Amino acid sequence: MALSHTDQLDQLFRAVLSLGSVDECYCFFEDICTVRELLSIAQRMEVARMLSDGSSYQQTIAGTGASSATISRVKRCLDYGEGGYRLVLDRMAETEGQS
Repeated sequence: MALSHTDQLDQLFRAVLSLGSVDECYCFFEDICTVRELLSIAQRMEVARMLSDGSSYQQTIAGTGASSATISRVKRCLDYGEGGYRLVLDRMAETEGQS
């Protein structure tokens, strides 16, 4: 199910797009999210990276501490979602390849 576009979400995404560095991201996300929310998002990103790289569920659990439910949800998004994880992972790989 795709997220409905709203003015509030557009404002949030424009705010994220305006950030120019990792340090700016830390400042913004520490203000807008709880520590638990940030750690959870970061964990899901790592789960996506590991699954994309071919790690098994057991390896991903061991490497991230994520629950099997979280891993299943991320896997479902990788396979049938809107392509957001794949887009970001591919772009990050390109950027790291250029470093």
